[in-house]
Amino acid sequence: MASTAAVPFWRSAGMTYISYSNICANLVRNCLKEPYKSEAITREKVHFSISKWTDGKPEKPTIRSDSPEE
Repeated sequence: MASTAAVPFWRSAGMTYISYSNICANLVRNCLKEPYKSEAITREKVHFSISKWTDGKPEKPTIRSDSPEE
């Protein structure tokens, strides 16, 4: 049986590491002063492409650009 003494606090709180790191990144961005704050917020945007697969071959990808909710 594994010991719970070495469990990171974010895991014991029921969070994933990704959600924990996103919360920490948002806190750091909000603490920055201008112009660094606006630069950090623009880097927060996410760009990715989605391809649907039909009969084992990818269709034309669509480009998505999402920014986090404020």
